[in-house]
Amino acid sequence: MSGDARGLGGARDRLRVVVVGAGITGLLAAIRCVQAGHRVVVLERGPVPHPESTSFDQHRALRALTAGDPAATGRTALLHRRWQELDALLRDHLSGVPLYRRVGVLTALPRDEVPAAVATAEAIGLPLRVADPAAYPHIGFPAGTAVVLEPHAGVLLADRILRAAVRWLRHHPLADLRPGREVVAVRPDSGEVRLAGGTTETGDAVLVAAGPWSAGLLDLPVTLHRQTMVYLRPPGELVRTWAVTPIAGGIGTDGRSWLLPAVTGTLVKISTDAARREVAELSEGDRGDWAARVLTAGILADPERYRVVLVRHCHYATSDGGGTGFVRVGPAVWARPASGGDGFRTAPHAVDAIAGELAGRGAGVAASLS
Repeated sequence: MSGDARGLGGARDRLRVVVVGAGITGLLAAIRCVQAGHRVVVLERGPVPHPESTSFDQHRALRALTAGDPAATGRTALLHRRWQELDALLRDHLSGVPLYRRVGVLTALPRDEVPAAVATAEAIGLPLRVADPAAYPHIGFPAGTAVVLEPHAGVLLADRILRAAVRWLRHHPLADLRPGREVVAVRPDSGEVRLAGGTTETGDAVLVAAGPWSAGLLDLPVTLHRQTMVYLRPPGELVRTWAVTPIAGGIGTDGRSWLLPAVTGTLVKISTDAARREVAELSEGDRGDWAARVLTAGILADPERYRVVLVRHCHYATSDGGGTGFVRVGPAVWARPASGGDGFRTAPHAVDAIAGELAGRGAGVAASLS
């Protein structure tokens, strides 16, 4: 993705695009749209970026392998290139700090599933090798499993990406970031965006990218989840070890846990699907000690040696249709209901697809003015 406008021919093709939400999807959509020559207004209920948004986190995993599914693996493998392009575009807006670190991903699998994983990788030319779990004694792998390493996978430094994207947009004349603008409703028929206080915004296109809050603005078939993540500082003698440790998934006593390592000043982050619960609404509180469930899931060897720095409970949404892209909900309104870790890594694909739709719409608007 270059810094030059692409996709539209001139000012007559230019659209006014209203983006609701300044998480990773909203910000990347805004960047993609202004690159195409559109004017973009980004509305966010809090600060930009918002520390309480689903996207805001130390780091997120970028992996490709889906064992037994070469098509899905191939689609996800393309994201490595897209994130490298975004890294090159945005890093100068964050003191040149790399935003994507290829540290690799370890995945624990039942031994009889390893041949399918290797075959999947070979089918699309994805580098993959069987790893020795004994080389990672600080990670808790399930008994009786094998471990594969995807060396080209890595860590997306999520909060740094968000800050760099905001700075990029603030320097672009076609982008208008508006923090503190709470959207209370979006009319899919007209594209009218209603804000708290009674004001409205309209555009040639409206992109709703408010994460799990999108379901409250539009009638979207999503399932809401709440997840607990624990952030740990490793003991001094393991700091260097963690700096070169890959991401790990399929770990813990029951194989349902994952961790992201301490790279470039981040903490070790651990969680487990055993701490994920469906909720009926975003305001629903927690009962029980979810952090204890994470800490006792067998993710780390000797977890008592680590200091708990932060426990975070966050919401995310999954699309009941299983997709991670934008869906059209009105003549000029699109929404991306999926959010969370998978939504973060696949955001470039989602915004590329919607940019293609808007390019066609821009041509139609130009024709109507002729």
